Amino acid sequence: MNKLIIEVESENADERLDKFLADFIENTSRTSIQKQIEEGFVTVNGKTVSKNYRLSYSDIIELTEQELKVIDAKAENIPLDIVYEDNDLLVVNKPRNMVVHPAPGNYSGTLVNALLYHCKDSLSGINGVLRPGIVHRIDKDTSGLLIVAKNDKSHIGLAEQIKEHSFTREYNAVICGHLKETKGSIDAPIGRSIKDRKKMCVTETNSKNAITHYELIKEYEKYSHISLKLETGRTHQIRVHMAYIGHPVAGDMVYGNDKFSSCLNGQCLHAIKIGFIHPINGEYMEFISDLPDYFKQFLDKIS
Repeated sequence: MNKLIIEVESENADERLDKFLADFIENTSRTSIQKQIEEGFVTVNGKTVSKNYRLSYSDIIELTEQELKVIDAKAENIPLDIVYEDNDLLVVNKPRNMVVHPAPGNYSGTLVNALLYHCKDSLSGINGVLRPGIVHRIDKDTSGLLIVAKNDKSHIGLAEQIKEHSFTREYNAVICGHLKETKGSIDAPIGRSIKDRKKMCVTETNSKNAITHYELIKEYEKYSHISLKLETGRTHQIRVHMAYIGHPVAGDMVYGNDKFSSCLNGQCLHAIKIGFIHPINGEYMEFISDLPDYFKQFLDKIS
């Protein structure tokens, strides 16, 4: 019997269970998923539910079915910038242009492919075969620090810290324009755009609370270098919040349209610091990453 365990992320909250599974599992129809739910092969948080059950953030879905066909992520010998590693977790410095985990149309060259080669079978099974060890994500065009769980106990402990907002995540970004205040907070709920389902937006409809703290590092003629700290971790949170207050991240052509910074070929956003309590030994750990070359080169260009 095959088993798939998935932890629901914030971006999938409020989706119907049957639709979510049909999208998540390659080459599976919604009708087939509905049948499996009705026959009791699917549980959410250990209980059977209906096909139209609305998912919540951090729900644990378990699907058991003899004929379940899941696409396996393949191990690939891709270099990793490992900042820290022990028997329970590792912290990696992800480069720009690398997707975190495989998805339809993009099954190779991802961080997960590299992790499978490096860690072999030592990755948590939560979130299934396409997302082993992945506790949180950063966008393809965002660089910086990411934590990976090597076992389920570590994964659960780290995910709980993220849920309780005790997980430190700090970023550096270059934004368009100048801030009115040198430091401040943006408290505005984020949900999926009804006009474009690939985009997020500030909205009161089907949204989650989102809080971002920012502080100016240095002003340039038409840009500002800032630091940001996430209190919550919504999809595209920094990009959406900065665009919302009229200062989109430089190079972000999804939420901004600055032609000069389009040369970046992606947003100028770097996950510079990560801090957490080790889920096994209870020790507080913190790591800081240097600004990558693309970021420093853009600062030189606008100086």
